[in-house]
Amino acid sequence: MMPHNARPVHEAKAVLFRVLGHPARVRILEILADGEQSVGALQAALGLDSSGTSQHLAALRRVGVVESRRAGTSVFYRVDDPRVFDLLSAGRDIIGRRLTTEQSMLVDLRN
Repeated sequence: MMPHNARPVHEAKAVLFRVLGHPARVRILEILADGEQSVGALQAALGLDSSGTSQHLAALRRVGVVESRRAGTSVFYRVDDPRVFDLLSAGRDIIGRRLTTEQSMLVDLRN
């Protein structure tokens, strides 16, 4: 029996996928695939203001996907669990398969 205050696993998974469901957060993870980055570098790459960037990073940190460290006045982020890249890769594969199917259907329509 589950403790009264425990969250079912499917709900915890849904929270994780909701957090990963924002394009800016996916882009942050793609950037962090190359290694640790400063908040300033992420902000510049995303084209967001510091508040927006910080909110996205905080959401990723809350679900345990990224971690931060401070060095002087700078804050750096890195991926805490590299398995998140497996999720991104699976998403890319699913999208690619769907697009291949749709492209095949378009070719059939043109013939």
